[in-house]
Amino acid sequence: MRTIGARAGAMLLTLWLAGLAGALLVRLGPGFGIDEQELDPRLSPQSRAALRAAHQNERHIARFYVHSVARTLRGDLGVSQSLGRPVAELLRERFPVTLRTVALGLAVGWAAGLLLAVADHGARSAAIDLAAAALSGGLLCLPASLLALLFVFLGAPAALGIAALIAPRVFRYAHDLFLSAAASPHVLTAWARGLSAFPILVWHILPCVRAPLLALAGVSLNTAFTAAIPIEALCDSPGIGQLAWQAALARDLPLLVNLTLLVTAVTVVGNAVCGWKPAGSEAV
Repeated sequence: MRTIGARAGAMLLTLWLAGLAGALLVRLGPGFGIDEQELDPRLSPQSRAALRAAHQNERHIARFYVHSVARTLRGDLGVSQSLGRPVAELLRERFPVTLRTVALGLAVGWAAGLLLAVADHGARSAAIDLAAAALSGGLLCLPASLLALLFVFLGAPAALGIAALIAPRVFRYAHDLFLSAAASPHVLTAWARGLSAFPILVWHILPCVRAPLLALAGVSLNTAFTAAIPIEALCDSPGIGQLAWQAALARDLPLLVNLTLLVTAVTVVGNAVCGWKPAGSEAV
């Protein structure tokens, strides 16, 4: 219980510090406190003064953030300045879209990466190994934004962009794990007894690599959710990524603080998955 309490406290502290850091970055960024509506020549001096007064409470960032956290604990996430709608309503609309995109991208990426690793391990061919390494290495060299542009030109969904980002990482990590596990004494003994490749993979290799693969699942969750921001923005997918991009352009501090907390919460959950060990993994 003491360990669980310490981890929960560390998670809450991480969330609080991440939100404060995000608010500070917006506050110190160029153009903060300037509303685009002030450029409208039809506005009167009184209207411009009212716009500046609306942002006055954001200039004291520590006070603003403390009040923002207090409202969040009461269930009030504030109102988006650029969209004029409650932040909670925007998150309820956008988060399921991003969740579906990330889930589909992770499923396709993991399936493609593991299938390629299993096929490469089973074929034991230098040509296939070289082709798979070249394909995965090429995809790893492409940033998420460039992959998003490529899928925009192809007219493909945003989830495939996330899958193309996840698959090479899963392949390379699983490929190395399979090679390491294949050199274990019990696996060599199974080969010597005449077992075929598939039973050896299922009953001798996969149990050895399940804990590292579970850790990779947590890392890939963080990678996919972070990559969803530029991919959804460029692919015009109405999710959290597009909302974060719009909030950053508008310097919408209430919306950006809550989005930062949301992304940090997903990251903390992914890290918790990385640190969790299934029962019996130490004995393998």
